[in-house]
This record gives sequence, C-alpha cells and structure tokens, in this order.
Amino acid sequence: MKVILLQEVKSLGKKGDIVEASDGYARNYLLPKKLAKEASAANVHQAKQEKATASFKAAQKKDEAKILAAQIEKVIVKMQVRVGENGKMFGSVTSKDVAEALIKQTGLEGIDRRKIELKTVVKSIGEYIAVAKLHPEISAEFKVEIEAE
Repeated sequence: MKVILLQEVKSLGKKGDIVEASDGYARNYLLPKKLAKEASAANVHQAKQEKATASFKAAQKKDEAKILAAQIEKVIVKMQVRVGENGKMFGSVTSKDVAEALIKQTGLEGIDRRKIELKTVVKSIGEYIAVAKLHPEISAEFKVEIEAE
C-alpha cells in the first residue's frame, strides 16, 4: 500500500515522502497513529505542492542568511569590561554577552543568541573571533574587541 508520511518514521522515510508499506503495517500502525495518509491522487498532488512550498521557503531562508552573513562579517563588536589593578578581567566574556552587544550595536534582529559561539575563551583584553551560525550551511565570522572600562 502506498502512503504519504505525515511525520518522519525511522524505518520508512521523512515527512512528505511517498513510500510503499505493507498493508497491515499501514492499516494497523501508520494510519491510526496519523503518521501517514493513504496515497490517493488528490493526496499525492497536495503533498507535491507542500513539498514545493517548503523547498521555496527553505531557499528563501538560505538567501536571507547569506545577506545577514555578509552584513555580520563587516562588523567589529566593541565591548568594555571591568578590569582589576593588575589588568585581569573579573570573570569572562560569554557568547551571550557578545550576542547582546552585537544586536545592540548593529540593530540586526535576525540573529539567534544561542547560535553565536566564541572560538576561544575570553579572559583577557584583546581581539577575538566569534562565529554566528545563521543557517545549517551558512555561518559568519566577526571580530570582538575587548577593552578596559
């Protein structure tokens, strides 16, 4: 029996795939649990349209990420931190601090704070490199300058 998967099923395929499943497996497991629907002509047509729409949206998000990456790579984030008498910082600068400074200084809203990572631990004054992962395939590197207050 041909079915269209509504969710990813480990042994069969991903959402939107049209697969061949045994009659008993489809009738007793996939259909009652709403993991799949029968592959009638109307359902197949609808699934193809949904897949085309999803691929268009994915391409659009990738293009937006490329544009955002180009903007971020030009940025130098400057941060001021408290420093003790001997020139050592109190604590360290985290990726969350860098993300907040980046958003505050640039005003770019399409950046997810959890997707920004520092390549090295920031425990002293100087220049560092941070990476913003904007898309599974696209990331942008930018400089972070740490200065004393």
